[in-house]
Amino acid sequence: MDPRARPYRSVLYIPGSKPRALDKARTLPVDAIIFDLEDAVSVEEKENARKTLADALAAGGYGARMKIVRINGLDTAWGHSDAEAAARMGCDAILLPKVSSPADLDALAEITGDVPLWAMMETPRGMLNAAEIAAHPRLQGMVMGTNDLAKDMQTRFRADRLPLMSGLGLCVLAAKAEGKIIVDGVFNAFKDTEGLAAECAQGRDMGFDGKTLIHPAQVDVTNEAFAPSAAEMDLARRQIAAFEEAEASGQGVAVVDGKIVENLHVVTAREILAKADAIAAISG
Repeated sequence: MDPRARPYRSVLYIPGSKPRALDKARTLPVDAIIFDLEDAVSVEEKENARKTLADALAAGGYGARMKIVRINGLDTAWGHSDAEAAARMGCDAILLPKVSSPADLDALAEITGDVPLWAMMETPRGMLNAAEIAAHPRLQGMVMGTNDLAKDMQTRFRADRLPLMSGLGLCVLAAKAEGKIIVDGVFNAFKDTEGLAAECAQGRDMGFDGKTLIHPAQVDVTNEAFAPSAAEMDLARRQIAAFEEAEASGQGVAVVDGKIVENLHVVTAREILAKADAIAAISG
């Protein structure tokens, strides 16, 4: 599947050191999995986690889910070995933490060869260099690391995420300018369904393709939030039909529900229906 056509509504972090969690992930209705060798793995388990994850990926069973391996930073004692191992695991992409410049991706690419790269966007410098990072020829997607970003920025927590808006916006703009995937950061209060839904709605309105998750309980809310609604699909179909009818009669615009429909609206409408089809295909 074309990386841009693939749904990324729900992107769940799974510890690479936990066989039971790796097995359960095969049954979860997520669009993508980040198999984590970094934050979710203790120092004592770093070495074993590589083999545990490699065995799980070799066994397969993850279906159409995008398989992304997050390695430790190349400036750590485990990063280089993680990168070498991940490149042999048959994953779909390798995620590098704390990417602050394109040079970080260059260093990873020298180790991993042709495997697509993803970048964790979680440092102030990364925000300032987002455009250059997004333009890297090997980059396929970006993941917001909002917890680390908030720590480095010394912000206070706000439900509206106002202190993070500049960084989030810069990364969304950079990703969209280069046609790259971008998924929002995690929502920490995994039992707060209402709060999660609100943050998903905010992220979707901003243009994120989906959201990273820390718990399976968050999957259903996120899948619904980042999928086209029945109302959106109905409007999209009516916009396309009305515009095609207007074109056939020699007019450049149409009217639906009292609003002008131009070609740019039809482009969006077709993208909505294509996303719905892609979700149906990956879910089937």
